[in-house]
Amino acid sequence: MVLGFSIALIVFSLLLMLLVLMHKGKGGGLSDMFGGGMQSSVGGSSVAERNLDRITVVVGLLWFVCIIVLALLMKTNS
Repeated sequence: MVLGFSIALIVFSLLLMLLVLMHKGKGGGLSDMFGGGMQSSVGGSSVAERNLDRITVVVGLLWFVCIIVLALLMKTNS
């Protein structure tokens, strides 16, 4: 059980990093280093960006639940 949640946590962590890196930069900071500051956002949020936001939130919640479950499993095992 602990092994399964540990593997799920690793998968969710990698997926969450990928999803966060896929987001469009809002200007300023490190996003300018990769050319994010050069583009102008005239049209607002597109459907793809909103879906990416939703998927990122869901994966983040699943990541958080995995951490809580792993902590409870480790506490009961010791």
